[in-house]
Amino acid sequence: MKFTPEFKREALRRLQQGDKSVTALALELGIRRNQLYKWQEQQQHQGASAFARKAGRPKQVPEDEISRLRKELEEVTLERDILKKAAAYFAKDLK
Repeated sequence: MKFTPEFKREALRRLQQGDKSVTALALELGIRRNQLYKWQEQQQHQGASAFARKAGRPKQVPEDEISRLRKELEEVTLERDILKKAAAYFAKDLK
């Protein structure tokens, strides 16, 4: 599971406050305890650049995915309808 940089920073801020134990905080956030320690170590080594969003491949635009899925659904629906008609045609011959 991927967490946003904002989530990681907030988790570490709450960890540094010391109001709760690491275990209690991890349970509250729904993460493993050692994950908090890893993020803490990252922040210590990388400083302000820790958890920066990496430039790279842009995420696929959801509209592209939706249009692709609609097209695929249309094809599958057409195939299903053809198979239904063929089954009905051959079922007539069996009677």
